[in-house]
Amino acid sequence: MWESILDWTLHGSVWVAMSSLILLGLIGMVVPFLPGHLLVFGAAFIPFFSLDDGGGVSIWGLVILGIGLILAQGFEFLSGAMGSRWFGGTKWGAFGAFVGGLIGLFFMPFGLLLGPLIGAFGCEWLMASKTVKPATVSGVGSVLGTLAGLMMNILTGVAMVVVIVVDIFWL
Repeated sequence: MWESILDWTLHGSVWVAMSSLILLGLIGMVVPFLPGHLLVFGAAFIPFFSLDDGGGVSIWGLVILGIGLILAQGFEFLSGAMGSRWFGGTKWGAFGAFVGGLIGLFFMPFGLLLGPLIGAFGCEWLMASKTVKPATVSGVGSVLGTLAGLMMNILTGVAMVVVIVVDIFWL
């Protein structure tokens, strides 16, 4: 009797911890300074290492989640630079958007959008010798790229949660 109670308690605590990390991870996909994708990725390891059968989480599920984590980080760091380039910016504009995005992380939440905008505009104007209008277009492109990257991050995070649920309950 005590073994079944202990087993039930262990399983329950594992699922509560995993669900809490997933929920916190989903919140972290839109809240700055909270590593949402990493929390969702870490949530899959709780049943994998805590339960005898891995809690239904497979190695392939963990690999797919790892790929999702890498993709999400790529979207996050490169989206502003790619948006700047897409709107006709030079390599200087892409570089400025990237550096501005990194610096903007320290001035949340407005720095998320203003950092790439100011970085792309400043580098286009000062380093690439563009006039104000093309430099502004490049800066706006970096903001739109950052917003597209944010949307891709959210979609990637939701897909990661779906992978966990499918891996545990259907595979």
